[in-house]
Amino acid sequence: MIGCTLSHFKITAKLGEGGMGEVYRATDTKLGREVAIKVLPEEFVADEERLARFDREAKVLAALNHENIAAIHQVEEVDGQHFLVMELVEGEDLAQRIARGPIPLEEALSIGIQITEALEAAHDRGIVHRDLKPANVKLGSDGAVKLLDFGLAKARAEEDRAGVDLSDSPTLTARMTRVGTLLGTAAYMSPEQARGKTVDSRADVWAFGVVLYEMLSGQKVFAGENVTDTIAAIVRADPDWDRLPRTVPLNIRTLLRRCLSKDTTQRIHHIADARIEINEALAEPHGTLPAVQADLTSATFRIGTVTLGLALLALVLVATGLALRNSMGPAPAGMPLTRVSVPLPSTTPLAIDHRQPVVVLSPDGTRLVYAAHSSGTSELYLRRLDQFEAVPIPGTRGGTSPFFSPDSDRLGFFANDQLMKVSLSDGSVLPICDVVSQSARGASWSIDDNIVFGTTLGLFQVSAAGGVPTVVTLDGVWPDFLPGGKDVLVTVVSRGSFDDANIGVLSLETGDLKLLS
Repeated sequence: MIGCTLSHFKITAKLGEGGMGEVYRATDTKLGREVAIKVLPEEFVADEERLARFDREAKVLAALNHENIAAIHQVEEVDGQHFLVMELVEGEDLAQRIARGPIPLEEALSIGIQITEALEAAHDRGIVHRDLKPANVKLGSDGAVKLLDFGLAKARAEEDRAGVDLSDSPTLTARMTRVGTLLGTAAYMSPEQARGKTVDSRADVWAFGVVLYEMLSGQKVFAGENVTDTIAAIVRADPDWDRLPRTVPLNIRTLLRRCLSKDTTQRIHHIADARIEINEALAEPHGTLPAVQADLTSATFRIGTVTLGLALLALVLVATGLALRNSMGPAPAGMPLTRVSVPLPSTTPLAIDHRQPVVVLSPDGTRLVYAAHSSGTSELYLRRLDQFEAVPIPGTRGGTSPFFSPDSDRLGFFANDQLMKVSLSDGSVLPICDVVSQSARGASWSIDDNIVFGTTLGLFQVSAAGGVPTVVTLDGVWPDFLPGGKDVLVTVVSRGSFDDANIGVLSLETGDLKLLS
């Protein structure tokens, strides 16, 4: 086709090809501009479904007037040759850029946020791209990103009316066209796509997570020797989070986990949420939290069945002696030993969770707080040891992992993906920082009003007054301040299992971690 003229478009070079057709560079001789021409191969002209799909791409692109989406100028037919006239986007594609190695964090996030903005514009119109991959992302020399090829895009309302999916995969097959078909390029397909199920915008969310992971690591999330192996990995395997650079912020690591959740109900539902997270990471580069080398989320914790009897037994506490566990000095000589039994009402069973503490005693030995189930969710309860009944603490619905301040007047806890604090004297409840509640692994409050908390991504420190957490160590969970407030007792977990866990002492001043063997 090079050298030929279609209407008033002179073909000058071939740019690429895929399941939708061949793409050429051309000169618009009427307007004197360079354009991209997407031509439907002649052998497909007689295929009504492909023609319908080609026509739909033209309509989809025409409806998406966005700076990060390659624009369509017109659709033409000359002597039975169907083609689109599109904006010519100069520069390399993202696949070529990744082939040179991982992309620096700030550059990757800048590219990522432009992809999210393009997808957000499409999703707001009910359009799903379905084939997001690095080869469909163009990088301009000025840093601008253009999303290409909505050939697999699905206009939901139109398909729901028709009951037919006219898309097929440019990578997997040339004739699979109905609902239940495998769509998209294999390595970037969502699990629901891989299973041949009908998809929605969350398939694009998954693909975005795969692309962002690949930009940061320089490696594919799921790869196999063939399509079958790749699909099997997508459906069954977990990403290797160790491949991500340690400089990747905590919120971006969490975002990737949420994008790459195989369960669509747990995956983020709108790409705008990804845009917000990336914006925050770019806005606060000094507040980002590096990821850990070892991923603890897949670790197995071998615990037996917790019966009500054991739960009650856990509340039989050596009150005065245990209260001094979090105090910053030794127990006074001659202090009497006191035991207290605290039965739980049958309507509020303990919110047993092997990942987080459930019961905590105040340093002054006068108050007990525990997490219990109430009306379908956890809630924190306060039992003053000079009283007979425990009462719910207002503002702590969804609360887990309670821990006291050294003065016994304030209580920290995790709830609704935040680290929170509540004053037991005036009832005020305030956020401290963002933390994914599911990832929390204990916390401790020091005499200098700092909090150290554990997560699946490591150990972090934040002021009790609030702020941006800073990384303490990439190892250790379930922290506990030792007397003096400069050292923390932590549990050090070996990769993937608690079988070989150790107890260690971490110095906050030097960062040294000494295992107690």
